Amino acid sequence: MNLVFTCGGTAGHINPAIAVANMMKERHPDCNILFIGAKGHMEEKLVPQAGYEVRCLPGSGLSRGKNFAAVKKNVRAVKCVLDAVKSCKAIFKEFKPDVVVGTGGYASFPALYAAQSMGIPTCVHESNALPGVTTKLAARKANRVLVAFPESVQHYRHPEKVEVVGMPVRKEFLYESRAEAREALGLKGQVVVSAFGSQGAKVMNETVADMMALEQKDGFPFHHIHATGSFGKEWMPKRVKDNGVDYETVPELDIREYIYNMPDVVAAADLVIGRAGSATCNEIAAAGIPCILIPSPNVTGNHQEKNARVLEAAGGAVVMLERDCTPEKLYAQIRTLLADDKRREQMAKKLHGLARLDSTECICAIVEELSRK
Repeated sequence: MNLVFTCGGTAGHINPAIAVANMMKERHPDCNILFIGAKGHMEEKLVPQAGYEVRCLPGSGLSRGKNFAAVKKNVRAVKCVLDAVKSCKAIFKEFKPDVVVGTGGYASFPALYAAQSMGIPTCVHESNALPGVTTKLAARKANRVLVAFPESVQHYRHPEKVEVVGMPVRKEFLYESRAEAREALGLKGQVVVSAFGSQGAKVMNETVADMMALEQKDGFPFHHIHATGSFGKEWMPKRVKDNGVDYETVPELDIREYIYNMPDVVAAADLVIGRAGSATCNEIAAAGIPCILIPSPNVTGNHQEKNARVLEAAGGAVVMLERDCTPEKLYAQIRTLLADDKRREQMAKKLHGLARLDSTECICAIVEELSRK
């Protein structure tokens, strides 16, 4: 069996594809797996680290603006798509995939379109409640459309081929041992993990940088691991130092660009702080780690807040809107939760109840079915 996974842009699109690829490899050790993504994005790092080959093509997202610069960008994006479709067809003639699976991001459209034009079965997975532009376009001719939320079905023209399967997460999030993770990472005491996407959110990086000064004032009451993202790796640590915190000499502070061993780090944590993309919410739920979610206000349909409110309503998360999230308020909320062991224990139980643990298996079964056709 030959499988192509196409995804890109952010870890939220890439990690679900890796989760499915890992399970397909377990179920079919002799299957060949290839990833297709876009140059200059996270897939160039994450996919090889997972042990898979990735071919990255030039790509550009569409702009929703109406000025000359936006039009110029969209013309360039269309050219990139046409060139990428041609490249994908050449790759498919060589690789001969049985199924092409797309998990989101503009980088996935050329591969899905090329496969559909060549008669290769395609499967599309949408992680958010509201489908993105890429998913809407690819879903028209896809053999199967898979969604994470029941509410999503109504947004597709052909609901008869849409199936609710939840969000695939890597097995490590489901079965990682807290004690083993803490021992492997050499962590003691209470641990807080904060990350705001693979690229990083400027406003939240600023908030966390300023909050670290409050942590120093209190004698660093917890171990804090923070991922700046690719956009914050240069300036965010400098802001921490400008605030009088020499983080490089403080063992309680760990600032890095990206947390590549996220399942281990999350398993070791007492509290996770982050955005509310579907992948993040499902990984947190699967791991059962109490969380503070700060939805991005810059996403289509405000879907992150909708995701976050689901976890909040179940009792597994505290939601803070970015406009209200000052360093002082965030720090106070962290201290409140860390001081209440019973509440965090209840939050963990509620989160476990939300996670759909068979999502990856369901998607694998569908891919196997399509491969037989």
